[in-house]
Amino acid sequence: MQYRELYQNLVGVLWYNTGIMSHAIILLSGGLDSTTTAVIAQSEGYELSALTIDYGQRHRIEIEAAQKVAQHLGIANHVIMPIDVRLFRNSSLTDDVDVPKDVPIGQIGLTVPNTYVPARNTVFLALALAYAESVGAEKIFIGISQVDSSGYPDCRSEFLKAFNTLARLATKSGISDAPISVEAPLLLLSKRETILRGLELGVDYSLTFTCYDPTSDNTSCGRCESCLLRQQAFREAGVPDPKK
Repeated sequence: MQYRELYQNLVGVLWYNTGIMSHAIILLSGGLDSTTTAVIAQSEGYELSALTIDYGQRHRIEIEAAQKVAQHLGIANHVIMPIDVRLFRNSSLTDDVDVPKDVPIGQIGLTVPNTYVPARNTVFLALALAYAESVGAEKIFIGISQVDSSGYPDCRSEFLKAFNTLARLATKSGISDAPISVEAPLLLLSKRETILRGLELGVDYSLTFTCYDPTSDNTSCGRCESCLLRQQAFREAGVPDPKK
């Protein structure tokens, strides 16, 4: 029996005996990081509801990947929420702007690239916070990493700390001494460490999709920063990428 099956059986016993599981929201994009984060949350005993944001991104295949991941993980409540695409401008993920390609690995993260979507994680977490409070969830899980990102300001520990302060101040649950906390278990992990952690927990990375500029046949371009970081991570982890 694989680890994931064993874990799900144990969780089932816990649910049957107590009738109570902790509830959390996972911001699920269908990528490597959010999928790993979802499995980590489940391994910690959380029953998950998933929130995927459709913000007009050019890599819309991620939404399909998120649906596959949610189904595979047995996440019954999966909300795909569209928001007005005019909200996010001047990003190569939402506008007619070229995605950077073939950036040397050593230069990734030195400057904020044009794949940065203005205040995206702030907006997404605000929506997840409203969802969490509405359904009585205790935590929100997000797959951000400040170690192996492209230098995005909303993937840093300072951002996470500030948003948790906001969550306490801005919600009824927060001022009632039952704050909803945002957890980022990958925050201080490299992509290599993320993959190794995920493999320990039985993550099926063949379901995930990681690319800023997919080809016309919905395959990864292999040249954007997201693809390059993924390729390097699997090489360093010493395992093949099952997506290939």
